[in-house]
Amino acid sequence: MIWTNAIIQGLLTGGLYALLACGLSLIFGVMRIVNLSHGDFSILAAYGVVALAMHTNLILAIVLVLPVMAFLGYFLQRGILNRSLSKGALAPLLITFAFSIIIQNLLLQIFSSDNRSVQSGRFASMSFKITKNLQIGALPLLTFIVGVLLTLGLHYFLTYSRVGRALRASSDDPGAADLVGINNKHIYGIATAIGLFAAGIGGVLFGMRTQFAPSFGPIALIFAFESVIIGGLGSLWGTLIGGIVLGIGQSIGAQIQPSYGVLAGHLVFIAILIFRPQGLMPKQKGK
Repeated sequence: MIWTNAIIQGLLTGGLYALLACGLSLIFGVMRIVNLSHGDFSILAAYGVVALAMHTNLILAIVLVLPVMAFLGYFLQRGILNRSLSKGALAPLLITFAFSIIIQNLLLQIFSSDNRSVQSGRFASMSFKITKNLQIGALPLLTFIVGVLLTLGLHYFLTYSRVGRALRASSDDPGAADLVGINNKHIYGIATAIGLFAAGIGGVLFGMRTQFAPSFGPIALIFAFESVIIGGLGSLWGTLIGGIVLGIGQSIGAQIQPSYGVLAGHLVFIAILIFRPQGLMPKQKGK
């Protein structure tokens, strides 16, 4: 039962990692950009909810923050990142690194270095009893469900909607997409808007489950990046599976020795790089 509990808790933690990672996976899949500030935008959303929740209720704060994250993503892509795409792979990498430094320092100036959390009241301590020795927390379960639903929603959006098909076309062949009338710059802005919207959801739920500080962005980025690599670059379902594999690896490591949790996850990541560098479910071109 101990190991069963460890696997279940790892599964639920993997849902959180998938939430943090799916926006990163989408942005890379469409534009081949590794957004080094992705984790910082997640933490920015969490701080935004904390600030607004002081003046209103939590649900309204989340509803207000997430569209702002989407608008911010579109604005930054259209105003800054699009201009760097033609200058090689290094330029957008450096720009997103600059975003990371700016966000961390702004949050440090406004909120100080004290740890904060998104207060969810009694919901944070609620749990469901499965067996005599096994309970599942309501918040981890909600996080996992949201992760699966977001992945499913993005899959159907990319597969069946007109904008989604344009996103896939721009990803596969930007030149051909431009010839048939697709505005690649606008499409890239939409991709980043969706990516930061998803990052905001992940950041808020991350902030509900644990404390965070302005410097936690790179930590969130590491877990998100490892989930994307394990699952396969650009694959949304792969990212979900990658987050689950990472979460279970960490949970089993922590069961063996509490200090081994994060290390075990990194070892799983390295093992995947060695034995299956393309990831567990790599993206297929045109899909």
